[in-house]
Amino acid sequence: MFLAIIFAITITAFLCWLLFTLAVYALPLFAAVMAGTWAHATGAGFIVAGAVGVAAGAATLIIAQILFATVRSPIIRAGIAFAFALPAAFAGYHAVHGIAAIAVPTEAWRQVFASIGAVVVGGAAWIRTAAVRAAT
Repeated sequence: MFLAIIFAITITAFLCWLLFTLAVYALPLFAAVMAGTWAHATGAGFIVAGAVGVAAGAATLIIAQILFATVRSPIIRAGIAFAFALPAAFAGYHAVHGIAAIAVPTEAWRQVFASIGAVVVGGAAWIRTAAVRAAT
């Protein structure tokens, strides 16, 4: 029983680290999934829809990096960082809400924790986006 608790804590910590690390890529992932879903819904096969999704996600990331590297206006750069932080906050909200559903019995406190998680993950994605893009 003790090993199961240690294992659960370790896995939870790993998944939280993974969430913070990959939160920056929530926008390209969202674009890839939406483009792949659209391509499949219009009659493309799974392979073509997957290729469309990969191309859309890569294009989203590359275009954002080019814009961030060439645009000098802090307002536009903040807008690009916000575009990357918003889907990350959405993912953080749902991740924390799912974890809180296991441990927190009342829905009001789940919403509070999930909202705090959205702000923290979105803020971390905003900072990581600005720091990574400013360094390149």
